[in-house]
Amino acid sequence: MLGSRRSRRRLTTALAGFGLLLTGAAVQVGSGTAAHAATTHRILFDNAHAETAGNADWIISTSQPDPLGQDSSPSAETDWTGALSSWGVALQKTGDYSLKTLPSGSSLSYGGSSSTDLSNFDTLVLPEPNTLFTSAEKTAIMNFVKNGGGLFMVSDHTGADRNNDGADAVKILNDLMTNNSVDSTDPFGFSIDSLNIGSDHPAAISDSTDPVLHGSFGTVTKSLIANGTTATLKPSDNPNVKGLLYRTGYSGNTGAFFLTSTFGSGRVAFWGDSSPIDDGTGQSGNTLYDGWNDSSATDAPLALNATAWLAGSGTSSGGGGGGGGTCTAAQLLGNNGFESGSTTWSASSGVITNATGEPAHAGSYYAWLDGYGTATTDTLSQSVTIPSGCSTAALSFYLHIDTAETSTSTAYDTLKVQVLSSSGTVLGTLATYSNLNAASGYTQRSFDLSGYAGQTVTLKFTGTEGSQYQTSFVVDDTALNVS
Repeated sequence: MLGSRRSRRRLTTALAGFGLLLTGAAVQVGSGTAAHAATTHRILFDNAHAETAGNADWIISTSQPDPLGQDSSPSAETDWTGALSSWGVALQKTGDYSLKTLPSGSSLSYGGSSSTDLSNFDTLVLPEPNTLFTSAEKTAIMNFVKNGGGLFMVSDHTGADRNNDGADAVKILNDLMTNNSVDSTDPFGFSIDSLNIGSDHPAAISDSTDPVLHGSFGTVTKSLIANGTTATLKPSDNPNVKGLLYRTGYSGNTGAFFLTSTFGSGRVAFWGDSSPIDDGTGQSGNTLYDGWNDSSATDAPLALNATAWLAGSGTSSGGGGGGGGTCTAAQLLGNNGFESGSTTWSASSGVITNATGEPAHAGSYYAWLDGYGTATTDTLSQSVTIPSGCSTAALSFYLHIDTAETSTSTAYDTLKVQVLSSSGTVLGTLATYSNLNAASGYTQRSFDLSGYAGQTVTLKFTGTEGSQYQTSFVVDDTALNVS
């Protein structure tokens, strides 16, 4: 029967009379506050093209595709295993990135149903690939970038053929740009030089407005070469190509060690050596070099700022999983005020209710998670497709929390708000609320989900209550407005 509920231990009125309803900031998983408009930038690191051949170990973690399987909350780069773990952990710790690895034996695709399909990501990182991309993979990569994705290409010197198959990163990346079915007419505006430069410290150009050289992760002054190469720029083919760091004695169109460009709606970055992204630690048996922390260079800010720029961080363009398409302004959630009872949503028994124990924000029905005073986990979820052409996707809901907990410092009971992939993988945790956030009345919470444009995702609320005192998490009048 709609609205029938099992009994709850309700102490709201009495607690309100004693002034024990508590207020406070939401316990965040990641960064920001509960009202923070969180954007999750989705990054895919390639490991399907011999990135660990020979002494290379160009992975963020041995847990693939999801590095969180090795450590779900890494605090140090050694919490994940791989010579790129510093890169991965630094991004993970911001709370703004969802990281995955394309495992060995897989293929790059775009527009498919796989959880590692490029349509599910904002940026693809190619960290010194050592096998040629197939024709289908090159088509996938180029279309991904053309439609709004970011591409980060890291090369090494000519002759760095780590698996002795006749192809090194210089050959492989040049082949991608000149021998594909989408655009082989120098689409990015540069070619990679066939060089082996033993050592150098390429310096950054003077441009205080460039977001890669002066980004949220710091200021870039120099990088390093420890057997690497450079690129030749061809602005007549693509006027957006731009050299950011140059080999000593070079400038203009020659000797570019790090550069950026665009293609279609997407963005491109190129780095001429893998040593700068190497953090010196990885799987046993590899000979590695710690360029990431080398005090003579600023490689970490360069890698991180470039990743943010490629994913569209802080901008209205870039990223978006290859974006494209059209968008009609709309509210996408079904039964968003719960007035149709237990329809459209998937919920634990009794969660969607018109019980009088809690007031609805509007109408009669609402979602009531937990509130039993016993060990309980309640869930509420709905799957929704966010059109790829939508630049705005705003999730909002009204939340009321009351509690019988008396602690002012310990979060005994929690409500997580998460975004899941169609396969159930957690793509991002928007916020975690607790008994410490209890307050009278409803508060509207809002989050930016534009980073998930082009995806079918599940919005999920998970309330987890301890075994002694009740905490009620009450949700009403949800909305996902796109335009």
